[in-house]
Amino acid sequence: MNLDGVLSPSTTTLSLSPLHAPLPPPPLHHHHPLPSTPPPTPIPTTPTVTDRVFMDFSLCPNNFLPDRADALSPLCSDSNLLGRVVLGLYGNLVPLTVSNFKSMCLGGLNATSSSYKNTLVHKVFPGQYFLAGRQGRPDKGEVRPPHDLPRNTETVDAKAFALTHSRPGVVSLSLSENDDDDEIKLDPGYRNVEFLITTGPGPCPQLDNKNIVFGTVLEGSANDGLDVITAIASIPTYQPSERIRQFNDLARFFGDERAQNARNIWNRPLTSVYISDCGELKVTKPSLTPSLP
Repeated sequence: MNLDGVLSPSTTTLSLSPLHAPLPPPPLHHHHPLPSTPPPTPIPTTPTVTDRVFMDFSLCPNNFLPDRADALSPLCSDSNLLGRVVLGLYGNLVPLTVSNFKSMCLGGLNATSSSYKNTLVHKVFPGQYFLAGRQGRPDKGEVRPPHDLPRNTETVDAKAFALTHSRPGVVSLSLSENDDDDEIKLDPGYRNVEFLITTGPGPCPQLDNKNIVFGTVLEGSANDGLDVITAIASIPTYQPSERIRQFNDLARFFGDERAQNARNIWNRPLTSVYISDCGELKVTKPSLTPSLP
C-alpha cells in the first residue's frame, strides 16, 4: 500500500475465492450415430437395348386409303416390300412404354385389328420424321388397341422424357404430334400407341420434352439400319398451297371443324406405305448403349 492508501497493482496480487474460480469445461458427450439408410436406387439414364422388334414396310399403288372392305381382308392386293427394320427398345428407361409397344407388334388373338400389322404410315414430314399407329378404323388401315392394354402412366412422368430426338432413327411415342381424332381420344378405351421415327438428316429438337423416346433403329435391309427409313422419308406427300393454308388457319380461328378434317390429309404419302408385318426378336443379353451416328 502506498502513502495514499491505494493498492499498487505492481506489488499486490489478488486471489480469487473458490466461488469465483473459472468453471471447468463441460464434459464431452458421445453421440450414438444414427442408423445408416441405404442410398436411393439410382435412376438409369443410359439407354440400354433390352428388347428388339422387327417391322416390314410395304408400298401400295393406291393413294391414301387401302382397298379392302374389312379388317380381315389384305390391306393391299398388289404390294411391294420396301424392306425390314429392326428396332432396339430401351426397356431399362421406360419399361411400360416398351411393353405396350411390343404388345402392339405381337398382337392378340385378333392380330389384324389389335396390332400394328397391316396399318398405315399416315404422315411423313420430309427431313424430320414419319408417323404410324394412328387409332381409328382397322378397315382403313388404322389401329385399334386391345382393351386389356395397360394405360401408360409414363406419359405423365417427367423422367420418361429425358432422351432427345438427336439423330435419325430415333423411335418415340408420339404425344405432342399425335394425329388421332379428338373424339377418339375421349373414348375410355383410348391408349397411347401412335409412334414416330425420325428420318434425318438432322435432329428434331422441336420434339424434345414432348414425346417419349423409347428406342432406336438398329438394322435394315442394307445393314445400315436407315435405308428403309430414308426410303419412306423420300415418298412424295400431299402439301397444300400457301393460299389453302391461310384459308385453313382462318377457318380454324373461327372454330370451323372442316379445318381439322382438311389438315388430316396434309403430309399424307401419295403412295401408301404400311407395316406389312411385325414381331419380336429375342435378345439373349441386353446390349450396350447404341452407337449409331
